[in-house]
Formats: sequence, C-alpha cells, structure tokens
Amino acid sequence: MIPARDQENPPSFYNWLILVGLIMAAVMEVLDTTIVNVSLPQIAGNLGSTSEEIGWISTGYILSNVIVLPMTAWLSSRFGRRNYLSGSILIFVAASVMCGMSHSLGALVFWRIIQGAGGAALLSTAQATIREIFPKEQQSLVQAIYMLGIIVAPTLGPTLGGWITDNFSWNWVFLINLPIGLISFFLVWSFLQDSKFAMKITQIDWTGIVLLAIGLGSLQYLLEEGNSKDWFDDATIQILALVSGIILPIFGWWQMSPKNPSPIVNLKVLQNRDLAVGLILFVVLGFGLYGGVFIYPMFAQNVMHLTPTETGLTLLPGGIMTGFAALMCGRLLGGAKPKFEPKIAIVCGLGIYLISVSFLAQMPSTAGSANIVVPLLLRGMGLGMLFIPINLAAFASLEGVQIAQGAGLLNLSRQLGGSFGIALIGSFVTRQLLTARASLVENINTANPAVIQRLQLANSFLSVKGIPPNKVQQASYALLDQSVMIQAATKAYNGGFMLILVASVLASPTILLLRSGKKRGAPAGGPPPDAH
Repeated sequence: MIPARDQENPPSFYNWLILVGLIMAAVMEVLDTTIVNVSLPQIAGNLGSTSEEIGWISTGYILSNVIVLPMTAWLSSRFGRRNYLSGSILIFVAASVMCGMSHSLGALVFWRIIQGAGGAALLSTAQATIREIFPKEQQSLVQAIYMLGIIVAPTLGPTLGGWITDNFSWNWVFLINLPIGLISFFLVWSFLQDSKFAMKITQIDWTGIVLLAIGLGSLQYLLEEGNSKDWFDDATIQILALVSGIILPIFGWWQMSPKNPSPIVNLKVLQNRDLAVGLILFVVLGFGLYGGVFIYPMFAQNVMHLTPTETGLTLLPGGIMTGFAALMCGRLLGGAKPKFEPKIAIVCGLGIYLISVSFLAQMPSTAGSANIVVPLLLRGMGLGMLFIPINLAAFASLEGVQIAQGAGLLNLSRQLGGSFGIALIGSFVTRQLLTARASLVENINTANPAVIQRLQLANSFLSVKGIPPNKVQQASYALLDQSVMIQAATKAYNGGFMLILVASVLASPTILLLRSGKKRGAPAGGPPPDAH
C-alpha cells in the first residue's frame, strides 16, 4: 500500500498548491536539459568559444544532475524534506540567474554544474512527495499531471529555446527561470511539511559519496563525449570506461555491505521486483524519448529541409497528444476501482509506441510534413500511455522511505537511458552515414545509364535557371552529390529509429514480470519503512 497522511479523507487544498509548485519546479528542471541546446551557437559566438568547449554547458549540467539524483533520498532525510526541496529550488534559480549574467565560458559552466546539482531534487524528491501527500485513489491522476511536464518539456524545449534566442538573447533562456522558480519556492516553502518517513542517519557515508561521484561521473562523461572523441580511440574515454567499470561495482558492494551503517543509496530497495522492472523500462523509455528528440530534428532539417522553428512545430502535436494520453490514462487507472491494471496499459502503450517507431524507421527521402504527422502523434500517445502506468506499477508496493529511494533511482534510470540513447544513436548514425554514402558512391559512374540520365536532367534544369554553360556540369555534379547525401542520411536516420525499435522490443518481455494488484501485496524483500 502507498502511505499517505490520510487514506480516508481527500487531500487538502494546500496539497494541490504544493503540486502546482512541484510541477513548476520539475518543468523548469527538465526544460533546462534541452532548451539550451538550440542557443549553443549564439553562446559560443558571444563568449568566443569553440563548439567542443561550449558543449560543456550541457555536459556539466547533466553530470552533476546524474551524480546527485541517487543521493536525493539521503539528502532529504539529512536536511528535512521541506528544507532540502525549497533549498534546491533556490539553488537552481540562483544558478540560473548567474548563468544568464555570465560573461565567460568558465563562469557559465560552473553555474550550470551548480544548477544541475540543485535540479536533482526537483524531480525525485518532488515525485516522492506527491506519492506521500496524496491518497492512493488519486495517485494516477496527480502523477499524470506531474508527469506531463517531464514528458512534454524535452520535446518543447528546443522550440522554446529557439524562439527566446531569436527574439531576445541567449541570456533569457536562463533568466526565464527566475519568476517561475520564485513562485515554486513560495508554494513549497509555505505549505509543504517534512516527511514522517526518514532514514536514520548515524554518520555521513563519505566513501559512498566519493565512489558514486567518480563512478557515475566517469560513465556520464563517457556517454556525453564518447561520440565526438571517436569512442575508444581516445585515451581519456578508455580510462573513464575502465574507471566506471571498476568503481561502480565497488560502490554497489559498499552500499550493500553490513559494514556501512548509513549507505548514501539504499540499493536493497532493488529487491522489489516491480521497482526493478520499472527501472529497466525507464532506461528504455529514456533511450527512446531523448534519442528520438535527438534524431528527429536532424532528419527533419537535413532530409525534409525544415527550419528549426518548423521542426519544433511538427513536434508540438505529438507533445499535446502525450499530455492528453497521460491524463486519460491517469483517469482510467485512478479511483477506488481502476478500470484496468497498469500492466495492460503498459502493453497497449508499448504496442502503439512500437508502431510509431516502425513508421519513423521507414521514412523515405521524399517525406514531407504530412508524412510525419501520424507517426509523431502515435509516438506521443504511446509515451503518454507508458510513463504513468510504469510509475504506478514501480511504486505500488514501496513504503515509507523506500518511495524516496525509488524515485531517485527511477529518475536516474530515465536520465541514464537518455544519455545512452543520445550516445549510441549519435555514434550509430555517424557511422551509418559514412557507410551508406560509400555504398551509394560505388554505383555512381559515367557508365551507369541512370547516372547519365540524372546528369542530363540536371543540366537541362540548371540551363533553364540561367546557370552559365561553363558552370552547368560542375553544378550538376553538386546536385548529384547532394542527392546522394540525402539518400545516405535517410538510411542512417532510419537505422537510428530502428535501433530504438529493437531496444524497445528486447525490453518488452520484462513487462511480464510485473505483478498484478492482487499478487503485489507487501514489498518483496525490501526493507521496512523505518529502515536505513
């Protein structure tokens, strides 16, 4: 059973105000993972930085966020939920203001790291809070409302960031957080109380903190920078892969060791089967969500020749569909008598999602906006039908402090899944592009009748357009090369979507491991509510 302050009475009006504050904080945090990406060229030009150096604006944020996420339950217990969550909002807002006022790359990266550390609580601690202050019968609805921001924000971030940068300046991408964050802080500080569930902290697990920072930091940096450094051809990537491969298992052993009286992350909670399955599914969903948002703009702009703004607008209907599907799913799964089990919703949502990705994996080079509408709508519907029931199933048998631990690990799995998605898909597309181009070029020679016909048509077209006769032949070859690049890019991007499809299919059997409501009962092997 999910603990709540009062299972018999509906939540107070103040709880809804807290929910508003938490949603604003979560949207602010998730937006800042993607909203900056569109502004990076302008920031680089303004600060006189190279494209590789400017990448640390995103890398630094995600690195600190990933390191702090698993520690949020411990930090919440150490400082008190109200103090930690409110303080994190203030840290995030203050760092955002300093980012907007930065005049050097070093200062901007430093404040982005602080911002990422503060942002960790805005997801996991906020989600754990919602699990506690609302009764069980309303969990599906409030979780659906809360998850809207987390699901939709990464999709809308690039569009909003581009609009702000075009109409104002890149500084406002950060400064826009000030009014939102202050309202969020006021609502949380004014109405939220400390949790009645907290870990008994006898001492600070400095060994665990150091191991976690080194292990996860090395893994995240490897994922963020691996593709740009040609992966294991780079000595730094080799060293970090070795470090993370050694340190993370040691960290896991230390957290489970009886010699550690106050582990920074209670990994024993993973003995809960539903939570473990939820973590796997969230890794795959993060892979598809962030990987899809990463690859689709490249396809839209390089193959469909859409502008950044037009690309963002094509994503908008899918984002709206995600919100609609999440709310409907929340209503059907909520109440004293849910219409069906979360497992059924997960199967249906995954089926719709797989259909959408299969369409995207077969898009032709002649695709236009009309071709992409239905697949993106189906993708949005599938995502909306997946996140809510997976959350409900993963949390259903967690109790007390386990909820905060589970929330931190679930958000970490989503973030790591996204990092894996961007890293693997980016590397895959780069290699596929070179392979596809080389394969196509092999068939291009002046003895090929199809090539001769294409060049003749290009010559006629360019002559009509007024191209000087002495430049027509060269321009025709340029058009042919452009056509080859589009065909190669289409194959590469289709392959990227196919990679998402394969990963989703391989993970789908884990759904069968989820228990039904009647069989779920108490947590399987997890610690009691007052455990460390």
